[in-house]
Parts: sequence; C-alpha cells; structure tokens
Amino acid sequence: MKLHELKPHAGSRKDRKRVGRGPGGTDKTAGRGHKGQKSRSGAGKGSYFEGGRSTLISRLPKRGFNNVGVTFEVVNLASLDMIEDAITTIDRNTLEIVGLVRRKNRPVKLLGNGEISRALTIHVDAASEGAVKAVEAAGGKVILPAAKTESAEKAE
Repeated sequence: MKLHELKPHAGSRKDRKRVGRGPGGTDKTAGRGHKGQKSRSGAGKGSYFEGGRSTLISRLPKRGFNNVGVTFEVVNLASLDMIEDAITTIDRNTLEIVGLVRRKNRPVKLLGNGEISRALTIHVDAASEGAVKAVEAAGGKVILPAAKTESAEKAE
C-alpha cells in the first residue's frame, strides 16, 4: 500500500449539504422558509440583542474614570541619540523612517528618558519639560506647533 492509495472507509465520510444550489432536496428557499429577516443572507439580530429592550451593558451603572484623552506616540531622548550623527533636524518623517514612530494618526511626544549628547533641532507635537531642558542643555532646541488659542487670536 502506498500513501496515494489511502482512502477512508466506505460510508465514514459524508459530503456536506450544499443548500440553495438547485433541485435535490433543499433548493429554492434552502430550508429558510419564505421572505422575512431570517431568510436573508447575513440575517439575525446579533448576540447582544435583547428583544428591543435596552441592552445589559447600557442598564448597568457606570463607575470610575473613563479616559478619552489623546494617545501619543512616545519618543525618548535615549532613542534619539541612536540616530546617525549626520542628521541634525528631526521631524515626524525622520522618526517614521528610523522606525521610532509607527502610527501615523497619533501625535508625537518627546519624553526625557535617557540623555542626549549632541545638539538637535526637534519638531514634535508635544514635549515634557525635562525633555526640553535636556535638549536645550545639549545646545539644541525643541519646536512645538503654536497653540490653537494663539493662532485663533492672531486670525481675529
């Protein structure tokens, strides 16, 4: 006997029923009856549907703090020091190319974890006070976007 000659015992395997594929037992309505929501493809009300009353999650009391603040892409000073010396200006594009920032829809924040040994000009959306002081102590500067309130006052 060879591998290509192996077959299951007769009657041990059964073909699945292909409903709605022409005459032969379950054609036409394919066992779903006539019309109505349950006869359609993708039908059903979902696992959390409770007959039209409010769902359990909306009936339970809500407690605690629900943070809806901004989530930043975080960059530390130690990781900036690893970027090659030829680059003196660092912005979002540079950070994406180097691989320090992955998600494009999040703002970038500079944190002061680690040390920086050279002067860099860094363009980020936010920065901690410690990070700004450390960069300025090394002879560089951190450039943040103008606050929205300031730009709105200038426009008026």
